[in-house]
Amino acid sequence: MQELKRTHHCGELRLSNLNEEVTVLGWVSKRRNLGSLLFIDLRDRYGIVQILVKTDEIEVPEIRNEYLIQVTGTVTKKDVPNKNLPTGEIEVVASQINIINKSENPPMIIADETDALEDIRLKYRYLDLRRPIMQKRFFTRAKIVKCVHEYLDSHDFVEVETPILTLSTPEGARDYLVPSRVHHGSFYALPQSPQLFKQLLMISGFERYYQIAKCFRDEDLRADRQPDFTQIDIETSFLNEDQILTLTEGLIQKIYKDVINYDVKLPLRRIPYDEAMNKYGSDKPDTRFDLHLESIKEILANNEETLFKENKYIKGFKIENVASETSRKVQDEYNLTARKFSLKSYIFIKFLNNELEGSIVKFLNDEEKAQLIKLFDLKNNDLLVIGVSNVLKTLNFGLGAIRSLLAKKYHLIKEGTYDILWVVDFPLFEKSEETGEITPCHHPFTRPVDKDLDKLETEPYNVYSYTYDIVMNGYEAGGGGLRIYDQNVQKRIFNVLGFTEEDIKRKFGWFIDALKYGTPPHGGLAFGLDRLTMILSGTDNIRDVIAFPKNLSAVCPMTNAPQPVDNDQLKDLGIKLIDEEDK
Repeated sequence: MQELKRTHHCGELRLSNLNEEVTVLGWVSKRRNLGSLLFIDLRDRYGIVQILVKTDEIEVPEIRNEYLIQVTGTVTKKDVPNKNLPTGEIEVVASQINIINKSENPPMIIADETDALEDIRLKYRYLDLRRPIMQKRFFTRAKIVKCVHEYLDSHDFVEVETPILTLSTPEGARDYLVPSRVHHGSFYALPQSPQLFKQLLMISGFERYYQIAKCFRDEDLRADRQPDFTQIDIETSFLNEDQILTLTEGLIQKIYKDVINYDVKLPLRRIPYDEAMNKYGSDKPDTRFDLHLESIKEILANNEETLFKENKYIKGFKIENVASETSRKVQDEYNLTARKFSLKSYIFIKFLNNELEGSIVKFLNDEEKAQLIKLFDLKNNDLLVIGVSNVLKTLNFGLGAIRSLLAKKYHLIKEGTYDILWVVDFPLFEKSEETGEITPCHHPFTRPVDKDLDKLETEPYNVYSYTYDIVMNGYEAGGGGLRIYDQNVQKRIFNVLGFTEEDIKRKFGWFIDALKYGTPPHGGLAFGLDRLTMILSGTDNIRDVIAFPKNLSAVCPMTNAPQPVDNDQLKDLGIKLIDEEDK
């Protein structure tokens, strides 16, 4: 094997290197054979450089795309520069070419723009990761992690690792369980977050902790969710909510500046949860565009149309100058979204030629029409989108979803802009959609606001909490809150949630015991590192920023995980599988 000598990286050569003899290593990204001249685009992680091979002057081995080669040659100036490449003003005239390793014909185009479907990209992920745009995203991820270490280390935080094999506790999603070989019938759980352990570290007196933590949740997947993901986990003692948010804002400002050279203006806006839901239809509102939900129940209070009469809540929003573009087909497509949010359909009303048009307009009298026009300040070609429901949360989420879809469809979001804000003052409890039972909005260790403590047992749904989410461009990039440090308050929360003494002892006994030993006031938050990287690298798919992700079916197409295991392995664990027919 020849010596793997390299004097420069492919992407760093410039006019300042003219006439130098250099040796570069890389993969053949593209080749163009013009007879006596062969042009090769050579790629490594630092970029691409053009190699010029004069085939009548040197011996050239057979070279194909994705061959790994070593080239020695002289840097010369191009006659026609390529302004799209940092190395575009020069090329390397080859004097020697060595093949380090050959490659089969790749099953996908390895370039920023590829023709491969996502499952092919995931199956051949090692090739997909050669694409420059993919590597750039992982450099962004690494820069974010570096910023986190620098900022938190400089603010007296200590990095502490917490267990991966732990006890199953209710945290909002299903646990991934790991059977014990030693204790048959018993299981570890992979952590959904380090929540209880980081609180124990506060009880231990560390005061300021952080961790780049691996977390696991067995839940339905989507474009911004994975079964195993990474959190930037932070916890502090003796700081109130305002101090924690201010400290965190400094970290956000540093990340944006150091990673993408974007100046975040502080302090960030803080929007109460109720305002976010009622005004934007989301607890993670994208406020880069002004489409505000308005209640129109009062306007239609006396309307006898069944749709309006039988629903408690009626709300809508206006989008300007798009009515003529919103065909019946477009409306039908968006009504599929309505059903996902338990709404029968959206109501579309167009304002054209100073008149309201739409299937529902015939049920409106002149006064109701005039009030709608006035409330929404309708102008020619404006579109009014209306929803109805007997459940306010359902209606808000349904309208919030189409609000975001229409903003993207009609290009209301300016490219390269960032909308960063806090959503604060969340309710402490909510009603489970599956069981109808009372459940924590976040987790059972969230601290209720002091002024609402008297309502815990009598009006639990009217109790608010010291919680906060950081929202970036309509994504929940992170969140947290102050924790309960008073064991009596913690017991009251468990009672409201209907936990028995046995439940509490079995699931949280070890943690409740710790609260008895001088627990300090504490709180914190966690950022989703994957989601933050997704936002800063300009993609809307979280799988683009995780090296070896799962697809939407929670399968890894590259390794084919998950797979059945040998019966001997199951026997060691004391596990017997149930046939599908026996379920």
